[in-house]
Amino acid sequence: MNQEKLVKIIASLPDGLFNLLYIGRRIKKDKQLLNAKAQFLCSIVEKQSLPIEEETVENTRLQMESLSDLLSGETVPMGSIENFTIDGPLGDIPVRLYKPETDDSPLPVLVYFHGGGFIRGSINSHDGLCRRLVQYGGFAVLSVDYHLAPEYPFPAAVDDAYAAFDWARSNGQSKGLDTGKVAVGGDSSGGNLAAVVAQDTLRNGTPSPVFQLLLYPTTDANFTAPSHRTFANGFFLTAERMHWYRGHYLPDPALWNDERASPGLKENLEGLAPALIITAGFDPLRDEAEDYASRLKNAGVPMGVIRHEGMVHGFMSLSGLLEDADKAIRTAADTLKTIFSKD
Repeated sequence: MNQEKLVKIIASLPDGLFNLLYIGRRIKKDKQLLNAKAQFLCSIVEKQSLPIEEETVENTRLQMESLSDLLSGETVPMGSIENFTIDGPLGDIPVRLYKPETDDSPLPVLVYFHGGGFIRGSINSHDGLCRRLVQYGGFAVLSVDYHLAPEYPFPAAVDDAYAAFDWARSNGQSKGLDTGKVAVGGDSSGGNLAAVVAQDTLRNGTPSPVFQLLLYPTTDANFTAPSHRTFANGFFLTAERMHWYRGHYLPDPALWNDERASPGLKENLEGLAPALIITAGFDPLRDEAEDYASRLKNAGVPMGVIRHEGMVHGFMSLSGLLEDADKAIRTAADTLKTIFSKD
């Protein structure tokens, strides 16, 4: 039996059995107990990862796609799926449009940006997450394959993200979308892009998204929040790798304080779209995301924040392993469904 099949079989075991397997060995940190299955994942990823000095962009991209194939869960059927391209500042941007089974009424849409440290990830790696959002929410999802670093460093990704949102608002009716009900969302680096798009609409004086769904987003490229030190090693996403990703996306340290790279540094957050921020307890990005949530609330932005304490970074893409993934996706989808139902 190869390792991939073994991992898939082990991942399918019930949580209770994992709790027994890790009895007396569960990791506790910052007054939180790491989920036993998440602890298993961390050990597998640590063993499979190359030392950072031997890492390559190609390898880390393949690793993310492989992990997604293994642990994203069963494929959820859709009403329709369409792959096409839209115009962007650097040329064509591949996108994938997911729709539920529905009548011909225009559908609200979430423009979704995948995670991956700005250097990896794709519409394929996040296919499972997007399908579940559609399944639970009954809206459409437009998943965006924005240009990645190091081939296309900052600000290529944010320019693509804004172009994708603008396309949905300006041309979405051609694909059966309700152009008056367009939200933005994303996880990790994709959450960063969604936050920047929401800010860019205010900077540019253009219509804003109706909502922003930010899943454990990176909001400050300086990486100075306390959780970066608390969870620097051993919890799926390491400080070492985050610095390596940043070096490819933001090679000039002077760019770290650019608001379009670090949306959490924007001083005035008044007038931004309502938001839901979901974080993971054992995540280096936890504190900067929750600080951004607090600042949005203090600026009068309607918003909510939910922490899944036993989870690690990227958990919502792992429905085949973690029950919390499905719970969090349902919460996100239900929230968007409520927002979209308003006139």
